[in-house]
Amino acid sequence: MILAQFLVFILFIIIGARLGGIGVAFAGGAGVAVLSLLGATPGDLPMQVIVFIMVVIYASSAMQVAGGLDYLVNLTDRLLRAHPKYLALLAPLVTYLLTLSASTGQVSFATMPVIVEVAKENNIRPTRSLSVAVAGSLLGITASPISAAVVFLSTQLEKGRTGWTFIDLILVSIPATFLGTMATAAFFMVWDKARGNDRLDAVPEYQRRLKAGEITPSKHEPRELRKGARLSVLIFVLALVIVLVYSILISEKVGVISNPIMDAGQCRISIMLAAAGAILVCCQADPKKIPGSSIFKTGMNACACILGVAWLGTTFMTANQAWIKTHLGDTLTSMPWIFAILVIIASSLLYSQAASTKALFPTALAIGVSPAMVVACFPATSALFILPTYPTLTAAVDLDDTGTTRLGTKFFDHPFLVPGLMATALSVVFAFALTSVVV
Repeated sequence: MILAQFLVFILFIIIGARLGGIGVAFAGGAGVAVLSLLGATPGDLPMQVIVFIMVVIYASSAMQVAGGLDYLVNLTDRLLRAHPKYLALLAPLVTYLLTLSASTGQVSFATMPVIVEVAKENNIRPTRSLSVAVAGSLLGITASPISAAVVFLSTQLEKGRTGWTFIDLILVSIPATFLGTMATAAFFMVWDKARGNDRLDAVPEYQRRLKAGEITPSKHEPRELRKGARLSVLIFVLALVIVLVYSILISEKVGVISNPIMDAGQCRISIMLAAAGAILVCCQADPKKIPGSSIFKTGMNACACILGVAWLGTTFMTANQAWIKTHLGDTLTSMPWIFAILVIIASSLLYSQAASTKALFPTALAIGVSPAMVVACFPATSALFILPTYPTLTAAVDLDDTGTTRLGTKFFDHPFLVPGLMATALSVVFAFALTSVVV
């Protein structure tokens, strides 16, 4: 029966990938229905994860409407243009830090046109900067203290009395993913320069497009800012700091607040909603424009997708937990690298760090995988770049009009695969090293 259920799981993941967009959610729901017919009890709905994502999307969308996103893009523009020589290093740094702060890749996505423009102006192939920047943005989710994946995993660890707390998790995930991202960026910057593979004018496709007039001329025009743009960013960052500080104060390790009225998740929800309201009031942003903002649209679409795929994944994993423990438990607990590979493969199918965390890690803890191993493999949930159907990858390809960033003719020959795998693998390696120190 497990084989039939596994085939159903894979089938509906493939159907969702073929449909694309919100079709992933619909396919996931249909998959749960079929699994139920095969005897699987539907797993818990990922409502907590979805709510965590929604409140950050609300605050981020309010910041975008208030002009805060334009302000961040202008800062990125100034930084990259001031140091174009280090574009391959700075682009991933920017996307990583923005995603870590906002806990959504949609904020860092707005910087990609700037990366392409700076690359064209300085005769640099945009491919490597974009590919590592995408990896940095994905890893930033597993480092963000307010991301749904981090909050959910820390809650699971604390409820299970594992000895791991929210503080321990971010003490591992932040430095591990940062080092993994920057080490990858530094390696490819040196590698490309040594091979002479970083020059844009050496690319035949670029020369063809240039002669055909298919290359959009670079335009260095800073975005005009609304009056409350800077203030909206300040309010958002202040909300992030409040959530982070409160989560630390109520953690078992610090214990400053021994009997908190709100847990970390409730604090996150209330503070981010309050931040969205404060941005609307203090920055005079129009609330009617929020549903039409790009962050809101893509964020709500992501919530729908998580509802489908996370529920599908949780249903399959929970229904077969006993079989997994009996046949794979010893292997997974004794060979960390196998568990990490399984997380990478599963995450590439589930389209979301939060969905992967919800579907995989509760079962992993239940079958005896050590909490330290779970924390160390947490960055592996960022392997969403493997399939060339992920929206961020396709968007990066569309934004690069030089023709140097292409998906290729085969399924796994796209330019995001190797940098992404390297950044993720290094992050996991660094995380394993840090878990032995933190706890």
